[in-house]
Amino acid sequence: MNDVASWIWVLIPLAAISIAPFKMWLRIKERQLEKQSEMTAEKSAQYAAHTERLEQRMRVLERIVTDKGMDISDEIERLRDSDPAPRIAERTR
Repeated sequence: MNDVASWIWVLIPLAAISIAPFKMWLRIKERQLEKQSEMTAEKSAQYAAHTERLEQRMRVLERIVTDKGMDISDEIERLRDSDPAPRIAERTR
């Protein structure tokens, strides 16, 4: 019994000393989780914005296809027949 009592007096200070590093480790892990959740939220917002832009583009394409119908092929042919040199010169300016 005397051996157990002497060990308890040794273990109590060791437990108290080992709590401080454990608390610091917990704080570090909490900060890591906070940063990770911030990054996840930011990426989620970026994906949502990208998805919104893609949806807008799809709406425009759907409108072009449904509103103009066969006029698109005529417009493409008209653009092919026109002289591409002025458009290229305008882009280089």
